Amino acid sequence: MPPYNWKTELCKLSPRLFGALCPRQTTTGTTSVDTPIGTAHGTADDAGATRFAVRYASAQRWQPAIPAQSWELPNGASDVTVLPVPCVQSTQDGTVGSEDCLSMVLYVPSSISKGSDAPTFMWIHGGSFTAGSATGPGLDGSKLAAATNSIVAVIQYRLGALGFLAPNGSHNLAVMDVMMALGFLRTVIPSFGGSATKITIAGQSAGANMVRALLATPTASPLFQSAILHSDPMDFGFLNTSVHQNVLNFFVGNINCSNSDEACLSALSLDDIMSAQNNLLDAAANSELDPAAGASEPIRPVRDMQLIINPLDLTATFPQQSKPIILSNVRNEAGPTIYGGFPFDVDKSLYETLVSLTFGTPRTTRILETALYAVSPAVNGVEPDQRPQLEQLGTDQIWRCATWSFARKWAGNGGKAYVGEYQVGATYPGNDEVPFCTTPGSVCHQDDIQIIFGTVQNPTSAQSALVKEMQARYSNFLHTGSPNANGFTTWNVAGTDNVNAINLGAPGMADVGACNTSFWGNFVQFDYQVFNL
Repeated sequence: MPPYNWKTELCKLSPRLFGALCPRQTTTGTTSVDTPIGTAHGTADDAGATRFAVRYASAQRWQPAIPAQSWELPNGASDVTVLPVPCVQSTQDGTVGSEDCLSMVLYVPSSISKGSDAPTFMWIHGGSFTAGSATGPGLDGSKLAAATNSIVAVIQYRLGALGFLAPNGSHNLAVMDVMMALGFLRTVIPSFGGSATKITIAGQSAGANMVRALLATPTASPLFQSAILHSDPMDFGFLNTSVHQNVLNFFVGNINCSNSDEACLSALSLDDIMSAQNNLLDAAANSELDPAAGASEPIRPVRDMQLIINPLDLTATFPQQSKPIILSNVRNEAGPTIYGGFPFDVDKSLYETLVSLTFGTPRTTRILETALYAVSPAVNGVEPDQRPQLEQLGTDQIWRCATWSFARKWAGNGGKAYVGEYQVGATYPGNDEVPFCTTPGSVCHQDDIQIIFGTVQNPTSAQSALVKEMQARYSNFLHTGSPNANGFTTWNVAGTDNVNAINLGAPGMADVGACNTSFWGNFVQFDYQVFNL
């Protein structure tokens, strides 16, 4: 992706500024491709791929999207080098983005042409369902497309209240946006040399949660062949309809419109909507919202029993599966949260208080009596920092152990799951502000993104080696359904007990720790079990 500059930030503010400010710098020529909905115009780049930005759908506020009937550049642009304006989101500098945001960027390598029958890798960005875009740092798909001999599609979907909190009670508009993007790809990618039946969906964090939502949606199943989930916070679970209604009621109560007053709802400014959304997020963080919604991600997919019909967790009968999936975490998923939220040593008293406030009874006692999470004793009268245990606890509960439980269920019901843990990463923008995340050996949440896309700036030898390995593994997975590639350690499928999680970027197997069948999900329940989501 281009380096940060003031123009990049201004690009996000208004579609009117977009055409003048946002063309990517590294382009070498243009290409045209005839598709069933019109001629696609793209621009070649230095990485050996051609980039095509396109609007895949349009949507009125809080209404289902309508698929594009013709090939159009995003946001009414005429310059093929222009990238999409992000979906509406709130930043420290105010509201940015546009409601006209259902766009994607295709990256087609020079090795693929019409008739190649190549696979497609569709990436769904993260951002807690309230932030992010197809043009986020490190998401240039050119190198990944060239390395995997596949088409890479990076998509956008409606975020936050506009994607999940329709006042009329409609659920999962953003999930349906992603399904529409898949349908769009199936229509157009054969014109570029892709196969309509060889689409792999992938995402990180909330993007991985979206992938899981699609895995739980029977009507989405025919749209893709396999899935990759990076750092899915599976402990949260999907919202059920009653909890979602509580969240929605809070939001509607902050916009000064009744849920049936279409004129009022349409007249709301984006700042008004983002203000109500921010009030909701603050209430969740301050424990003033339904606790089942959680403090971190109260806006998320809803198991509405119409689109999403199964929780895909330990609380219900797990459906039979046939798709191969990859499940990965990074070593220090909770690093930015713990060390960013507590930039000072955490003593015994604060640690125990935080665990108690987070887990309640009986989980707190069971956690603190477990060696892995127990308070570290004083040494020579000096009390040590308790943040290492707190970070391990957060990583295990929210991400790693919840993911391993999911892998066992997937394997036990006919599916193939490959589980891995990143021991090498590339510090993602924002994580560099957390000293722990720049410490040698730390791999924080999001630090796997630039490894996968091959967009690490000035990579070390370890990073370069892992980029090569993961792109080789992903290439094989996209083409065959197996991430095993010549020259690399065998990656065995997960079982119903041992998930066979391999280290990525280091030899050997990932430490099991408390991610066994008897502790998390059994002796100590996940949040989705406690709140019966």
